[in-house]
Amino acid sequence: MDIDGVVEDTSRKVQVRFVTKLKPPFKAPTTSIALPSNLTRMGLSAVVNNLLESGNDDWKHEPFDFLIDGEFVRMSLEDFLLAKGISAEKTLEIEYIRAVAPRKEEDPSLHDDWVSAVDGSSQFILTGCYDGLGRIWEAAGVCTHVLEGHSDAITSVGIVKAVDKEDTHLVVATGSKDKTVKLWKLYEEPHAENLKIGAFRTLRGHTASVQSVAAQPTADMVCSGSWDCRINLWQTESNEGGDIVSTKKRKKGSMEEETQSEGEAVSTLVGHTQCVSSVLWPEHGTIYSASWDHSIRRWDVETGKDTLNLFCGKVMNCIDVGGESSALIAGGGSDPILRIWDPRKPGTLAPSFQFSSHTSWITACKWHSRSWFHLLSASYDGKIMIWDLRTAWPLAIIDSHEDKVLCADWWNGDNVVSGGADSNLRISSEICIP
Repeated sequence: MDIDGVVEDTSRKVQVRFVTKLKPPFKAPTTSIALPSNLTRMGLSAVVNNLLESGNDDWKHEPFDFLIDGEFVRMSLEDFLLAKGISAEKTLEIEYIRAVAPRKEEDPSLHDDWVSAVDGSSQFILTGCYDGLGRIWEAAGVCTHVLEGHSDAITSVGIVKAVDKEDTHLVVATGSKDKTVKLWKLYEEPHAENLKIGAFRTLRGHTASVQSVAAQPTADMVCSGSWDCRINLWQTESNEGGDIVSTKKRKKGSMEEETQSEGEAVSTLVGHTQCVSSVLWPEHGTIYSASWDHSIRRWDVETGKDTLNLFCGKVMNCIDVGGESSALIAGGGSDPILRIWDPRKPGTLAPSFQFSSHTSWITACKWHSRSWFHLLSASYDGKIMIWDLRTAWPLAIIDSHEDKVLCADWWNGDNVVSGGADSNLRISSEICIP
C-alpha cells in the first residue's frame, strides 16, 4: 500500500484511533486502524483525508495537524513514541485539527517605500510607510484613505478607537522619525479611494524619533516610545485644562481641513537608558515597554514606576502580551530567537519558551486574540512564522516577501498582514486558528 508517497512498512505497525473536536464534514470514523509506524504528519494527513473522502464524494483534500497527549507530532510515529516513552502495543489516540497555515495569498499592495508598520486590529488595515504617509486599506489593493502630514518616515501605527454602533469614525495614531505623534479621524465614506486626510491633533515633546505608539483601552490616552529613551503619555482629545499649545486651520486647495490642535505630554515614564522600541497598553493602568537597553518593563501608569524589569540579554525590538490569562510576554530582538516569559512564575526571570527557527533579527511578534497558544513572529530573514506553544517547530512559514519583513499583525481572526522592505503590504488569508 502506498499512502501519498509513503510506502507502508509491513514489519511494524501501530493501532491508531483518530479523534477530533471538528464538526462534520471533518469527522472521520473513530474505529481503530493499523498504520505503519514510519508515517509522519504528511502521511497521517493523507490517511485522514482518505477516511473523510470515503464517505463524501465532494471532499476536497485538507491539510491536518496531529496531537498525541496534547503535543504536536513533528516526526514519525515510531520516533515520537520512542521519544515520549509511549508503548506501541496499546491503541494510540491521535487528535487531528485543521493545519494552521494560509490557504491563500492575496495580491500585494504596493507602497512607495518600506512598509514599516501595520495594525490589523480593526475591520480595516492601517499601514505606515517610509514615504511619511499612513494608509487605510479595506482589502488587498483597495486603499480608501491616505494620512498626510508627517515630514519624515512613519515608524509606528495604532488603532485608538475602532468604529462601533455609537461612533461612526475611526481614530488612529501614527509615530514618526519627525519626533511627533499624530492623531487622525476617519469617517466611513462609500467608494472612497486614496482620500487624503489631515491629522486633527499633533503631539510634540519627544526629542528624537518616535518608534512605537499604543492606545489606552478606553481610547482616552496614547503612549509613545522614542529614541530619546522616554515614554510619553498624551491625551487624545484637547481639553481646556491646558494641554493645547496652538490651534490652527490649514487650507489645501479649496478644501479647508479640520481644526488641528497641538498637545504636550501629560506625563513621562523614565527609566530606560536606550531607545524605547516598543510600547503596549493592554490594561487601563499598565503599560509594557521594550528597549535597546536589553530590558522589558511593566509600568504602573498612576505612580510612574516600573513594577517588572526583565533583563533579556539582547537588544529588544518588539513585545506583545497574551496567551493564558493574557499574562505571557513575547519578545523579539537582535537575534533569531522568539522568547516568551511568564512573570507569574516566582523566583526566575528566565524565558518559559524559546523558539529559534528564524535566521535573523525578529522585528514583530503578536499573539492571536482568541487563542492561548498561537502567536506570530516576523524577521529580517524575510519570513513570518506562526507558532503554537505546544511544539518547538513553527506551524507555518509565510515566505511571501522578497526582502526583510518589518511588521506583521493578525487581521479579522484568520489573516496575517505584513509589511516589508520590498514596499509591499501582504495579506495571507484563510488561516484556521482553532
